[in-house]
Amino acid sequence: MDSRLDIRVDIVRQASPELVDAFGRLLPQLSSTAKPLDGEAVERMVTCDANTVLVARVSGTVVGTLTLVLLPLPSGVRARVEDVIVDAEARGRGVAALLTQEALRIAREAGARTVDLTSRPDRPAANRLYERLGFRPRNSTVYRVPLDG
Repeated sequence: MDSRLDIRVDIVRQASPELVDAFGRLLPQLSSTAKPLDGEAVERMVTCDANTVLVARVSGTVVGTLTLVLLPLPSGVRARVEDVIVDAEARGRGVAALLTQEALRIAREAGARTVDLTSRPDRPAANRLYERLGFRPRNSTVYRVPLDG
C-alpha cells in the first residue's frame, strides 16, 4: 500500500454487505476472541442511538473503523472511543489518527467534556498515537465481570 494514502472518513448509518465483510476482516486483527458479526449485529451497532460508527476508506475500500459511544448521564455527556481497528496493511499511515480526530470533533460538538478509551499496554504504537492526540493515562481501576460463562 502507498505510504501517501488518500483517506476518507465517513459516518456509517446503515449496515451493508461491504461493512459486514469489513468487520469480518478487521475484527480478528483487534481480538482473537471477537465473534464474527452478521448483518443483524452490524445493523444493531450502526443504528444504536448511542453509537457513531466511523469508517476510513482508501480507494473505496474500508481500511479502518472506530466506534464512538455518547451517553447522556447525570454527570454530563460522556464519550468513549471503542474498537479502533486499522487493517495491518494500512497501519502507520495516519488512518487511526484521522478516525480518532473525527471522533473527538463529534464528541466535542455533542457537548462531551472528556473522551475516554482503553488500550492494551502491548500496543505501544497505538498508545503513542493516543498520547500525541492529547489522551492521558487516568488513575482508575477498570472492573469487568464476564457475563458469557
